Amino acid sequence: MPESSASAVGAGGRFGDRLAAAIAARTGLCLGIDPHPALLAGWDLADDASGLRDFGLRAVDAASPRVGIVKPQVALFERHGAAGLDALAEVLAAARAAGLLVIADAKRGDIGSTMDGYAAAWSASGAPFAADAVTLSPYLGFGSLDGAIATAGESGAGVFVLAATSNPEARALQTAVLGGGAHRGRTVAASIVAEAAARAAEAAERGSLGDVGVVIGATVRLIDYGIRPADLIGVPILAPGFGAQGARLGDLRSLYGDAARQVLASSSRELLAGPVDELGARLDAATAELGA
Repeated sequence: MPESSASAVGAGGRFGDRLAAAIAARTGLCLGIDPHPALLAGWDLADDASGLRDFGLRAVDAASPRVGIVKPQVALFERHGAAGLDALAEVLAAARAAGLLVIADAKRGDIGSTMDGYAAAWSASGAPFAADAVTLSPYLGFGSLDGAIATAGESGAGVFVLAATSNPEARALQTAVLGGGAHRGRTVAASIVAEAAARAAEAAERGSLGDVGVVIGATVRLIDYGIRPADLIGVPILAPGFGAQGARLGDLRSLYGDAARQVLASSSRELLAGPVDELGARLDAATAELGA
């Protein structure tokens, strides 16, 4: 496995502050680096570890002068085993060396020492897959993530916790109303937002963003999940679903209201499909649409 970029974790201070600066400088466009077999073929790359590496590095090269944030999809590297994970580590390191904020879309979630192991892999100082932030699943209880959140904070990294995802299978669970506990009367999704907002309160008072964000799909309506824009003050929002999944970058304000300025609008297939030498132009057009 290539040498980790972990020495850069936390460079420049808290994750939320770095993220706020990146959004202010280059909008919240986030390029998803998703090496699907069809996209690899479109760039004349083999569906193997070497192809994944070339795909990721070409995406980083196109992104670095244009956007501030990239999001490699871990599963699409992991499917090639150890060699695929080597390729992922190289792409993560290259992206961070290029000055990009990197969100590892790993969706990890467990309890106790197992969760600690995931945190050591992605967020800790010296992590082999060092990223600026990692996506986490809270469905063993939000409190099960406390150790991982603490580890990330100690190294200046962040996390994005799944709250309202766009897949239809999740709707019944995420819109269910809690019958007891501190979040009685809230939907499951709204309770996750409330936990993130509590951790963002100090940063919000300073006009910045917290280190604990949420994932809210761009194809869901906040109101359907019991979430109001006012609930999201200071909370970074990772919003997949722009482009091929149906949401339009130009609709960001109507989708998220006053919370739009803290949204990372993630798009992958719509930007990655097509000739690789035109990726820069597609990124420029997406940035212009988002900033309009």
